Amino acid sequence: MIASELVRYNIDIAALSETRLVGEGELCEKGADYTFFWSGRGAVERREAGVGFAIKTTLAGKLVGVPKAMNDRLITMSPPLTRGKFATIVSAYAPTLNNPEETKNKFFENLHNVINAVHNADELIILGEFIARVGRDTTTWEGVNRKIGKHEVGKCIKNGMLLLQTSAEHGLLITNTVFCLPIRNKTSWMHSRSKHWHIIDYLIVRKRDGQDVRVIKVMLDRSPSHRL
Repeated sequence: MIASELVRYNIDIAALSETRLVGEGELCEKGADYTFFWSGRGAVERREAGVGFAIKTTLAGKLVGVPKAMNDRLITMSPPLTRGKFATIVSAYAPTLNNPEETKNKFFENLHNVINAVHNADELIILGEFIARVGRDTTTWEGVNRKIGKHEVGKCIKNGMLLLQTSAEHGLLITNTVFCLPIRNKTSWMHSRSKHWHIIDYLIVRKRDGQDVRVIKVMLDRSPSHRL
């Protein structure tokens, strides 16, 4: 089902969240010509997260080694670019808000370590479900106006502040906030009580590479049956 949707939208590389698969693995779906990589917990552990990648098989053979898994919330891969350069792509899935503070802080500590391990010459692309809202109310926070654009939605929450702090420390740009689009093309999650739509999934790059991002656009079925 995932492969057929990727084909429908002509996606080359997709970051996957909540895979909930055991351990680390690789699977090639020949009919759709996609190769899947994943990182999860052990067989006897409770599987509530899991991350991975789906990549067109023709591109998978060009990767610099197999994707590297840190844990069930972070995995990276390195596809080649032109002129001898490389990109490091991170698939991330942050803990939900009801997780202990220690768990959320540990995730961002691990993300910090992943970013630090990326060569400075590489193009860094972080894709993930951060369960974070960076908010329009943080534009006066020191450094924020250089890390987000003017088109965030709603107010900042704790995970959002952790994401902003990480972005400020590493010179990153939260690209979702840069583009002026209708709400339906920016947001991917609706709050169950307020019925307001929010941005919780992000594409983040180094600020110096922001010009390489042409547009960030959500493709989401917002029918009542989907929201349920």
